[in-house]
Amino acid sequence: MSTLTERAAPRRQDEVASGYRPGRTLPPRVELIRQLKRRRTLVMGAILAALPFVLVVAFAIGGEPEGRGDRITLMDTATASGANFAAVNLFVSASFLLVIPVALFCGDTVASEASWSSLRYLLAAPVPRARLLASKLAVGLGLSLAAMVLLPLVALAVGTVAYGWGPLHIPTGGELAPGIAAQRLVVVVAYIFVSQLVTAALAFWLSTKTDAPLGAVGGAVGLTIVGNVLDAVTALGHWRDFLPAHWQFAWADAVQPRLEWSGMLQGAAISATYALVLFALAFRGFARKDIVS
Repeated sequence: MSTLTERAAPRRQDEVASGYRPGRTLPPRVELIRQLKRRRTLVMGAILAALPFVLVVAFAIGGEPEGRGDRITLMDTATASGANFAAVNLFVSASFLLVIPVALFCGDTVASEASWSSLRYLLAAPVPRARLLASKLAVGLGLSLAAMVLLPLVALAVGTVAYGWGPLHIPTGGELAPGIAAQRLVVVVAYIFVSQLVTAALAFWLSTKTDAPLGAVGGAVGLTIVGNVLDAVTALGHWRDFLPAHWQFAWADAVQPRLEWSGMLQGAAISATYALVLFALAFRGFARKDIVS
């Protein structure tokens, strides 16, 4: 007896159901609505939106941040203006907090369908496998980008109310006009998104390999942490240049008087290369996988 896990023989043109169009199955709009209604999406959005309020309360209780000796960091300028406050929110969240929504939205998407035993029914609809993965990947990346945009937008609004609208004060000296500062923050968010493509691709690949969503999400977060640990091992020397984690703060060059692209370009190239390989492995493996759940 044939099962859903067996490959069906190619159908002749006259055997295809009337009106069936593979490219119109599971449109991203439908998948987006499904994902937006999920509790984990709402909870993650609430956490990111709450972070700026938590920092404002922390600064109100603890007082304005102070530099260590003669060294002034971006954190020390957090209360200088709304733009500085937004930049600080990105600084404190880029290395870990923003990793979680990326791993969650991209790692939970396919594995959750398998855990609910609904994946085989989607494919029996029939939704082509590549189409299913493409829709879920597009929505996962879209939600990840939305999470990265939400944080600085809320932080900018909260910081402007709390500390006023003004230029972005640079720790090394000088300042950026509000209009230029807004453009630089857009560059920062764009770079953080590109740098997180490795985590997204890793989570998505693991999601096609397991029926456990937490396994895919946790695996991606865990391996990202391992990358950060390896980057801290200075004995690795120039080998660290091939680690995506080595370039995660290259966006700091965007909040300087003169915008420097070299570090961000190297980091983006490393991240995109790893991501493309992992995305290709996900599509290739899923195309040959027996779907039993």
